[in-house]
Parts: sequence; structure tokens; C-alpha cells
Amino acid sequence: MTDTRMLPVALVVWAVATVGLAWGWQFSWLLGVLAVATALVLAFRSLRWRPHAVLVVALGSLATCWIAMVIHASASDPLRQQAEHGAIVTLRVEVSERPKPLRTQGFGSRQGGADRVLVPAGDIVVLAQASGWADLLPGQSATVTGRAAPARGGDLTVAVVQARGSPSEVTPAPVWQWVAAALRSGLRRASAVLPEEQAGLVPGLVVGDTTNLSPRVSDEFTVAGMTHLLAVSGANLAIVAGAVLFTIRLLGWGPRVAGVGAGLAVIGFVILAGPQPSVLRAAVMGGLALLALVMGRERSLLPALAWSVLVLMPIDPSLGMNAGFALSVLATGALVLVAPNWAAKLRAKGVPPGVAEAVAAPLAAHLVTAPVIAGLSGKVSVVAVVANVVAEPVVAPATVIGVLATVATPASQWLGEWLARATSPEAWWLIHVARYTSSMPLATVRWPSGLLGAVLLAAVLVAGWAVLRSRWLRVVAGVVVVGAVLVFIPARLTGSGWPPTGWAMVSCDVGQGDAHVLSTSQPGRVVLIDTGPDLSSIVGCLHRLDVVSIPLILLSHLHADHVGGLASVLDDYPVGAVGVGPLHEPAWAWDQVRRLTAAANVQEVDVVAGQRFELPGLSLDVIAPRDVPSHLGPDAEGTPVNDASLVLRADTAAGRILLTGDIELEGQADLLSTNQDLAADVLKVPHHGSRYSLPRFLERVRPRVALVSVGAGNPFGHPSSMILDALRQEGATVLRTDEDGDSAVVASRDGPLIARRGSPRTVH
Repeated sequence: MTDTRMLPVALVVWAVATVGLAWGWQFSWLLGVLAVATALVLAFRSLRWRPHAVLVVALGSLATCWIAMVIHASASDPLRQQAEHGAIVTLRVEVSERPKPLRTQGFGSRQGGADRVLVPAGDIVVLAQASGWADLLPGQSATVTGRAAPARGGDLTVAVVQARGSPSEVTPAPVWQWVAAALRSGLRRASAVLPEEQAGLVPGLVVGDTTNLSPRVSDEFTVAGMTHLLAVSGANLAIVAGAVLFTIRLLGWGPRVAGVGAGLAVIGFVILAGPQPSVLRAAVMGGLALLALVMGRERSLLPALAWSVLVLMPIDPSLGMNAGFALSVLATGALVLVAPNWAAKLRAKGVPPGVAEAVAAPLAAHLVTAPVIAGLSGKVSVVAVVANVVAEPVVAPATVIGVLATVATPASQWLGEWLARATSPEAWWLIHVARYTSSMPLATVRWPSGLLGAVLLAAVLVAGWAVLRSRWLRVVAGVVVVGAVLVFIPARLTGSGWPPTGWAMVSCDVGQGDAHVLSTSQPGRVVLIDTGPDLSSIVGCLHRLDVVSIPLILLSHLHADHVGGLASVLDDYPVGAVGVGPLHEPAWAWDQVRRLTAAANVQEVDVVAGQRFELPGLSLDVIAPRDVPSHLGPDAEGTPVNDASLVLRADTAAGRILLTGDIELEGQADLLSTNQDLAADVLKVPHHGSRYSLPRFLERVRPRVALVSVGAGNPFGHPSSMILDALRQEGATVLRTDEDGDSAVVASRDGPLIARRGSPRTVH
């Protein structure tokens, strides 16, 4: 029988930390008192609850007091008040975790690199330029000067400091951190002999080092539900320690030697991955579970998990609202409590041993963690279980070989590279599993985000579990599922006739960014205007449209939310040329475009106002910008770059379409002053529908259809309700990619039709 005595204590301590972080330390006290009082009542009323009650009273009281004190100290820190007023501060900080590169989809962000980093430093987070900060290691102290800003809440962070310049008075890194950094660097060097995508994946798979990971691979792992493979977790530690255990037992040594060897392997791996809080959490949880297994006490797995929560939560109460910690605990709990029973039932039904465990483990972990993931992302991965079942067999050998390569490289670069080459088949397999599953129709399904979404999905899963326990309900559910497969799924896969016959333009749903496809009279040949913010969304849209080739790609401007998907388009499709406007800023993006086009042997062309592109069934006139220099200086970003967007007038079978990039007030005023013919049947609304549009400009265009390319829940407030109201007052029908998905304009004798993916209707 499983020992559950520690479970109530762990839940109480976790709840105390969560409530304190969300509502304040006073509520931590209150909840702790209520828990202790409830435990005392249960102890007096029932002997069965007495052991649990004693533990709650003793350990829960101590943990509650400590957690409340820590949260109170954080809440009353004087720096919080300074942050509220945006004060300039000079602080001495100690780096607690490796700097995290910022990869965003907003304007001006760098793809495949990072201009800025987040540097965790205890209860302070430093937001800084990568130069000077990216190479800092945990344990190093430095002086930072910058503007303090309030933290987002939900943890113990007192303030975010926006650093000015490089750190000063930097102390040397601790020896073990220096060794860990040197070993990780050696693994990156050894992996460099692999193809580019594999070279970036292997260090991430082995030690969580995603420095060189391709953004496309990262996006595909996210959609496929395989991101956990790129973060150090208890699974990594179990693989390494398990390999050591197996080797020692194979040599004939006893369990004590094996236990010591496994313990040393865990310590060594923690040093290798970097002894930062996330790794230490994995070490505690994985180590305790491994210890229970080594001792032959499988029923100790649940108490080990509970003890890990009880130990870690007072040390770092911010774990109470840490999504990674919650996912780790839930996944481990699923592997301990659910997966063994499911595996046993599968074996009883004739599934071979090994295969049963390989299916049960990822299925249990995914279903238990799915509500949390859905609440965080607003999406449910349909392919995650299949992807992880197929990927799982190669993870362990790749991890073990990668660790050997890491250890061997300092002594012999040749040996390290030889071992790294041995990880190539595994890395190739993982990349292609993620790529194939993430590109499947319905790979992810939109779901309500936040607490409501998490609770809703949990309720659905509980209802599904109840249905499966009843034979007649299983029959009913089976009929419903078969009906859905035969009717609903084919309709979704084809998009209810998607793409619609005679489509002239499609605004792709690529999140917070732009990507628009213009058809020609030659089936499968299209012109692409911008490529969206990431590497996977645009390819999915092009696949749905049955695109065969792209004679021309035009990039309205070089912000990341318009050029981020260029690499994947060049990889997956034959492209004739890539056109860029006169402004070549930001410089990093211009360099990247030139590098990508050169690598793909695709011509890069300069596009200027007055130029005309003629293709079968499509003509494009470039009407702006005019008189823009190729460079605006090192600080150019934001509005100046937006106003230098290419503005295109497309004559199509569905009528005239005006594509406006991200032009704002000045860019629109310049257009109005030129007396250009701006009237159009369809308007690609400037800058994702931001409020920076002139009413005179919208009146001049007077579109029948207005397409807004925008991401759901974006932090910029796009689209502006003021702009949407103005468009509707002009008689335009407004489509938004965040609500309507891929949105098409279709030619007809009565004027343009619009088609939300699977829902066409006429525009009057």
C-alpha cells in the first residue's frame, strides 16, 4: 500500500506559498492556521487521520511560519517603493541563474540570437544588453546601475532593473561554475561537426543549453509538445544515474557501490548543467525518486515526491506559482501513481512489456499536465502523446552519449567529436518527429487560457475518465468519436473547402505579425508579402493553400514579426527572389536576410516606389516609401522603421488590394500628400490595427473589406477599438486573424467574397 502520510503536508505547504504569493503574507498565515485547526479536529475525531494530522501540525506549522516571513520580507523591501517611482538605482547583485536570452516576436527583436538578456540575481531581475551580461555565470557578483521597474508579481522578485551599460566590478566565477561553463562550451564545439539543426539540438537535449538552437526547431518542439526534452529535468538525471547503475551492476558490484556511483553521477550532472535553481529542483525530485527505486521501495516514490515539495517550497516559496515546478511535480506524480497501473493493464491485454511502459508513461504525464499547459498557452496539443511515444526511445541513448562527449572533449577533441557524431541519428529522428507532428492538421487546438481554461480541461479529462470506466458509456463515446472522425475531422482538414475556390489573397494566421499570400493565375504559384514572426506558422499556412512555388517574396520592412519565418519558407519552397525596401534597418535583420538568401541561392532585390511587378493574373505597384535613406543610424527602431514600410497596390481577380505594412501617422500622411489613388476594395489594416492611423487615410481608402493581422492576447492592445469602429463606419467588413484564423478574399462577379477558414460569406 502506498504511504500517503506526507501528501497532505506537501499540499498544505504548497497552498500556503501559492496563496501568500497571490494575495499576501497575511493569507499565508490564515491558511496555515486553518490547516492546523482542521488537522487537530480530524485527529480528535478519527484515529485513521491522526498520523496525517500530527505531520500537518508539526511540519505544516513550521513551514507556514517560515514561508509567511519570507513573503513578508519580500513585500516590505524598500526597493519595491523605488521601483514604483521608476527610480535610478545602483545595486550590488549576485547572479543566481545563467542569463536568459530574450526571443520575442515583437518589433525589432532578433531571430536566431539575442540583443537583450534577463539576468536573475536573487530577488532582482536585471534586463540588460547581451554585450557584457550574457556571459556572466551564477555566483558572480557585479554592480548594476539602471532604472528600477515594478516586478510582474506572482513570485519573490522585488524589482526589474533596466541596466544602463555593462556590469562593473565583476567578481570571478566560482570554480565549479567555470568548470560547468567550460564543459558546456566543449559540448557545443564537439556538436559543431553535426548539421546545423542537430548541432543546436544536442546540447539542449543533454544539458539544457539552447544557445545555438534553431528557432524553427524550438517552435516545432513547442507545437509537438516536446519542449520538456530541451530542459533539464528529473528525467535527465534518471537517465544518467540509471546508466551508471546499470554499468556498475553489470560489473558485479553491490547495490551500495551502485548507489554511491549513481549519487556521484547526479552531483556531476548538476555541476555540468549548472547548479541553478531549476536544475537543483530536478536533482532533488529525481534524486529522491531514484533513491527509492535503488532501495527497492517503489512505494516510497510518492513520499519522496511529497518530501521534495516540502523541502523545496520553504527554501524558495516562489515555486508556489512556478509553472515549471508545477509541471514537474504533476508529471512525476503521474509517472509514480498513474503510469504503472496503466502499463499493467496494457500488459494484461497482451501489450508486450517495455512497449506498455513506453506508451503509458508519456500518456499519463501528458494528460495530467495538459490542464496547466492549456491554461498557460491557450492551446491543447493533440499530437503530443504520439510525438513523445515515438521520440522517447532515442532520448536516453542520445543523453548518455552526449554526456560522454561532454566529459571526453576537454581531454580529446577528436573523441568528443566522434561521440557527438554518434548522437546524429537520434537528433535527426527527434527533429523530424517534431517537424512532422507539428505540421499535421489540428496539431494544436485553441483553448481558453488562464485558470478557467485549466479547470475546464481538467473537468473534460475527468469526465472522459468516468466515461471510460463504464462499458455502455464507452460504446456511446466510441460512436461519437467515430462520427467526429468521419464528419468533423475531414471537414477541418479540408477547412470546409479550404482553400476556397478562386481565392485572390489570404491573410495567414501567424500570431502577432504579418504574412499575406497573393495568388496568380497559375495554380500553386503565389507572391508572399512578409513571413510572420516565427518559422512554423507561415509554412503551415502555405501548406494549407497547396503552394508549390513562390516567384517573389516582398518584405514590407525588417521587423522580426514580418521577417521571422523567412528561413523556413526558403527551406521548404523554391523562391525566385526576395525584395526589400530602401530602409535596411535593423542592421541585424538586414544581415540575416542577405545571409539567408545567399545560402538559399535566391536573388535579393531592392524595391523602390514606382516599381511594378507583373505576374500572370496579378500586378503589384509599389507606391511607398519615397525618399528614405538606407540607414537611419544605430538607434533606429520602432516608428521610423514602421513608416518606411513598403506600401503595395495589388490588382487581383477579386479587385484592388492595398497592403500597408506597419505605416503609422507620418507614413500615412506622406501617402495622402502624394495624391496617389489609394481607393481599394480590400485594405490590409496598417500596423495590426494600432491606434496610430489617420481617419483621413481610412476615408481615402474606403475599403469594403479590412483585414487585421494580429495575435490573440497580444500585449500591445492591437487592434484598437477606435480603428475598428472607424472602419465599420466606412462600411468595411472587418476580419481579424486572431478571431477568424486564415482569412481569404475570393473573386466573384458580385465583388469580393470573404472566407474565414471554412466560413465563406458575401460582402455587401
